[in-house]
Amino acid sequence: MIVHMTPVPRSFVVTYRDDGVLSRGMGLLVAGQLPPLPPALAGAFVTGVMLFLGVAGDDGPSVFAPAVALLLAGPGSSHAHDGRLDWLVPPILRVTEYGFITCVGFAWDVPKPLLFGLLGAMLFHHYDVVYRCRQHVYPPSWLASAGLGWEGRMLLVAMGALLDVVTPVFALAALYLTALFGWESLTCWLAAPTSGVEAADLGGHD
Repeated sequence: MIVHMTPVPRSFVVTYRDDGVLSRGMGLLVAGQLPPLPPALAGAFVTGVMLFLGVAGDDGPSVFAPAVALLLAGPGSSHAHDGRLDWLVPPILRVTEYGFITCVGFAWDVPKPLLFGLLGAMLFHHYDVVYRCRQHVYPPSWLASAGLGWEGRMLLVAMGALLDVVTPVFALAALYLTALFGWESLTCWLAAPTSGVEAADLGGHD
């Protein structure tokens, strides 16, 4: 049996970005004219530099990293992501988001179950979206907005650092996102036609 790797349609790459309202709004300003990869790389680099300069204090530069990442990477959200290397944009955004939230969690001594709970909710969501697109069981358009988007989650954590309420923010975000993504995924998969999913599975095998 030979397994063929089915290419992911390039339009799916935009879905994989998981942009929230703010990032999509930034994209509207440039009307798809900005290539997405260089801004995403710039946002990741600047975030990394700001995290290196300090994360634990509310006056540290890293709390402003999400705003900088949004200003840099957000405008690329409206692009078709049809470049040869544009598939790299979602993983870069994931590294930026996960790296920032993890650094804040460790620097502010957030209880590990809360940190892992928040990261776990986001990891589940991103894996679920990728698998759904492969199975043609697409997430609803409102899900990314309700989940705050990559930029909204980073900004929420940064706001918690500025207000010195990091642990409560992690707790509330973990509970909210786990409930949202878990409930929406369960109801969506239960409502999906079984024949369509089976056909998608069989389509990748000869």
